[in-house]
Amino acid sequence: MAADKTRNVTFVLGGARSGKSRFAENIVTDTCLDRHYIATGQAFDDEMRARIAAHRSDRGEGWITHEAPLELVETLTSSSASQNAVLVDCLTLWVSNLMLADKDVEGQSAGLADCLRHLSGEIVIVANEVGLGIVPDNRMARKFRDHAGRLNQMIAAQADTVYFVAAGLPLKMKG
Repeated sequence: MAADKTRNVTFVLGGARSGKSRFAENIVTDTCLDRHYIATGQAFDDEMRARIAAHRSDRGEGWITHEAPLELVETLTSSSASQNAVLVDCLTLWVSNLMLADKDVEGQSAGLADCLRHLSGEIVIVANEVGLGIVPDNRMARKFRDHAGRLNQMIAAQADTVYFVAAGLPLKMKG
């Protein structure tokens, strides 16, 4: 891939409650660009509504929020600009949403990886690393893990910088 100086893609991976979202938010805030937050989560129950509210509160003011449980590529494309820093949080929920909606996860994943080549501005993408645990005991969970793992590989290949966050500590893996 030829270097594109109009955009910079940072990929932040980690486990649940690893500190990856806060780390990614700090990357965006430090750019001093207009901050856009693309949320992929959907509130299907009270617990998830509380999580989303807590995330929003923790981020504070100054973010333009876009909700994109399925239309991530379109929302990311329309939000990226040289004066913008865009945070996508997170790819793992997006994969879940695609599976629940019976969408073509592989095709959508390839479309996301391809669209990253054509964006501008700062792009920071968050995802869970789900392949470090035991092999799931059911077909759907194994399929989810496989989709998430393949997508993470595609995004890492396109990213300029990749971090793995554990216990709030970032480890730079690429860039």
